[in-house]
Amino acid sequence: MTQDRASWLIKDEATLAELVDLMNLSSAEANLLQEMSAAAKDVAPQMTKAFYDRLFAHPQTAEYLQGVGIDRLHGMVQEWFAGLFCGVYDKTYAGRRLRIGEIHVRIGLPVRYPLAMLDVVMPFGETVAKQSAQPEAAAAAFRKVLALDVAIFNQAYEDNQLRHLAELVGGERLARRLLTGA
Repeated sequence: MTQDRASWLIKDEATLAELVDLMNLSSAEANLLQEMSAAAKDVAPQMTKAFYDRLFAHPQTAEYLQGVGIDRLHGMVQEWFAGLFCGVYDKTYAGRRLRIGEIHVRIGLPVRYPLAMLDVVMPFGETVAKQSAQPEAAAAAFRKVLALDVAIFNQAYEDNQLRHLAELVGGERLARRLLTGA
């Protein structure tokens, strides 16, 4: 039988704080990314075009975009991408990213789609990092922040699944045990 895990006791905002802490993003890395903020804003429209070109080319992802204001979506994705270079990665940052994940959950978007888009985002972030005086350190910092965003997105999906399963079975502890096969 699987024992309860300490991580199961971390909830809500504490989860976000834990993820920020886990990534161990140094102030030097944050400053390095912030120095590239303007460059990220310049690259964001190109990244967004590649992002939506892929989504619209795939029928299963395109269906989530039907009837949605494309200019609004482009603006949000550009803001999200540029935000990766904001330089401040705290609970407020994580909370904003969690809300993005919650929107994905609410529209029923399978988690595989946002994860599959990382290969579109990654080269553009690395292009921005190459403009730094410390390109290797900047690229490493970018990958770290992108991993933080991925973890937060996944947390939104996990929270939703756990909440629904806990409602069905009468408690979170039992739901966690069922999810782990214990």
